[in-house]
Amino acid sequence: MSSTTEFIAELIRAANGIEKLTHYEVSRLLDLSIDTIRDMCRQTGVAGIHSARDVLIDLRLSSERARDLPPEQVRDALIDAADVLRSLKIVLDRNV
Repeated sequence: MSSTTEFIAELIRAANGIEKLTHYEVSRLLDLSIDTIRDMCRQTGVAGIHSARDVLIDLRLSSERARDLPPEQVRDALIDAADVLRSLKIVLDRNV
């Protein structure tokens, strides 16, 4: 299993167990997601697409507000991050 696949699984597990996470852990996962998405966007050539930037902005805001977000929004942000990563991984795997 690749490190990206493992990270996607970690995000899904976190989304399914948000009551066990601290605000710091949520923020860390989202920040790592942002960095990974940026790297993968550069590799795929979709770095300039507006929708990719919108997702990164949403994740950054969620990370910064992790302490104040209701559990449903935390879950949604983690799942969104996993979904974007999964999509980018599919694109990268096709190009290999």
